[in-house]
This record gives sequence, structure tokens and C-alpha cells, in this order.
Amino acid sequence: MPTTIPEEEFTYPGSTGCPGCGANLVMRYMLKALGERTIVSIPACCWAVMPGYWPSNCLKVPLLYTAFEATGAAISGLRAALDLKGVKDVTVVGFAGDGGTVDIGLQALSGAAERRTDAIYVMYDNEAYMNTGIQRSGSTPWGAWTTTTPVGTTHGFKHEPKKDIMAIMQAHRIPYAATVSVAHPEDFVKKIAKAKDIKGFRFIHALAPCPPGWRMNPMHTIEVAKLAVDTHIFPLYEIVDGQVTITRKGKGLPVSEYLKLQGRFSHLTPEEIEAIQKAVDAQWQNLLAKEKSGT
Repeated sequence: MPTTIPEEEFTYPGSTGCPGCGANLVMRYMLKALGERTIVSIPACCWAVMPGYWPSNCLKVPLLYTAFEATGAAISGLRAALDLKGVKDVTVVGFAGDGGTVDIGLQALSGAAERRTDAIYVMYDNEAYMNTGIQRSGSTPWGAWTTTTPVGTTHGFKHEPKKDIMAIMQAHRIPYAATVSVAHPEDFVKKIAKAKDIKGFRFIHALAPCPPGWRMNPMHTIEVAKLAVDTHIFPLYEIVDGQVTITRKGKGLPVSEYLKLQGRFSHLTPEEIEAIQKAVDAQWQNLLAKEKSGT
């Protein structure tokens, strides 16, 4: 069966990522779409250690490591330096986790978007600070267990909703933003390739299942990522100059199908699962309305 995914690999064997790591696939598919003429800036996160121990490197592109909060500033500096040297055929990418994007790196991200920096920012979202011990982030969903929201304590699981980073980026009026999933690689690669051909600041939100942090079997990474789309927990869509388009509708399965494969949700009661279902249904209807209205 023919595929639209480029065959050339820009990731080598030797990553120190965990078995079943979704973030590994995010990097792999991204580089397949962008090619070798790419520079990637990585802050403190899982991917700061996953390329391997110096002098080893599992990636075929140059890397710039920077501070946790500085990805937006780093890619702005890289783009300015390349422009000054007259290098126009290199794509600058900021590649950061959810903690370094929706929390610690949000100020620099906002600045880069407001300045219209000509770069692509990819957030691989494993929904917690996984590299430092599974602490909750602003991207951790309601009801999830983390090491800083332990079940059985007075506070219990996380009681705040997941931060809507796509809405935040849409408010910056950037030319392109999209959600992607490792379970749908052709949709993933198509959107990255589309972003590559657009000038200005582009944002990609990639769901990256994390077996240790999500307390799931590594063999279920793709299944869980697929269920996130099919339950509407993580819908696939893009925003082009403010216009919302859903690229995959999903099957509308019950959210329980997604939750039951992850130990981080095993403490939830039927009533709490129903609350999640109602919230997801409302968010899905809101997305459909945005698509219909063109905003």
C-alpha cells in the first residue's frame, strides 16, 4: 500500500528514551517531514537526554540545548542569525515538552509568536514533567494521578483542567497551528510539511503517550494515542489564518475506553469518569462550532 511518509530516516538507533516512548515518534515523524536542513532547539526535557551521551547523537540534524524557559528566545536568535548570514533554506524548530511550553516556557513562546518569528514550535505533550519524576504540569488533564497529586491525600488527583494551548496560540493570530498524533503518521507528516511551507510562527501540538508516567504497558502507546482521537479527548485539527478545520473526526467512543488502559486514571469513580465524558463532549461540540463558524 503506498504511503505519503518519506522513507529517509533522520533518527538513528541509540535513543535513551523509554520503551514505547511517544516523544521518540514525534521527533522521528517531524524530521521525516522537515528533512536534513533543520536546526532543533531543545530545552530541559526528556529529549534533552534522549539523543544520547556525548559524543553520541541519535539525530542527523544540529541541536542547540538551552534553558528550560528559553525555547522561544532561542529559536528567535537562531532565525535572526541565519537571516543575517543569508541562509534561507534551513528550518528552525523549537522542540519542547508540555512543562517547557505551557508553563515554564510560555513567556518566551508568546514573545516569539508575537514577533512573528519564522520558525516552527513543536510541543510534544506527555502531560506532565516526566524527565524529573512525573510531576503535574498545566497540561496534565483533570483526574490524572501524578507524583505531586498523589491519590489518597487531602488534595488527591489533579482537579484543574488541562490548559488549552491551541486556544492560546490562536489568540496570537499566528498563520498556522495544528494538533497531531503518533497514531496517525500520515496526518502528522502532512501537517508538518504544510507548516514548513508557511512563513511566520507555526505551532504544532503533538500528543506523546508516556508509558511510565501514564502507568501503561509500552505495547499500548499507539492504541492509546488512537483512542485519544477516537474518544475526542485529543481531536485532530488545524487552524490556518484563524480558520479551524477538523482533519479527522474520530469515532466518538466513550472516554472510558481511553482511560482504562492507563493506571494514572485507575482511581476514578464512575461518576468522575462521567464528568470527564461530559467535559469532552462539550469541548468537541465547541470545536465543531468553531469549524462551522470559521473561527
